[in-house]
Amino acid sequence: MYTTYECSPPITGQTKAVLTLNSFEKGQDGGGASECDNKFHGDGERVVALSSGWFDNRRSCLQRIKITAGNGRSVVAKVVDECDSTEGPCPNNVVDASPAVWDALGVPSGEQGDLKVTWSFL
Repeated sequence: MYTTYECSPPITGQTKAVLTLNSFEKGQDGGGASECDNKFHGDGERVVALSSGWFDNRRSCLQRIKITAGNGRSVVAKVVDECDSTEGPCPNNVVDASPAVWDALGVPSGEQGDLKVTWSFL
């Protein structure tokens, strides 16, 4: 039913991705508790889910990443979940981010959704 992806491009100092919006709060669009710590996270926390290839069977769990937007602003966020691109509706090469990440990048709430960014592990 969905296009599925098993891998993502190699991670470099400036890996290209699409930033998407996700709420990691209980009862919101993130679904269950985060895979890395089995917790829900508030919209004010700077947390992300990575596409399956980058999540790398949990090897990325709880690592910090730096995300840079085209406007030159950057933010550091923690990887707490997988955006499953092997079985579900999550596209490949996605950094699925909480509203706090978008806010830190200076993107107005009405414009949050899909944004081309670069990212790297710290």
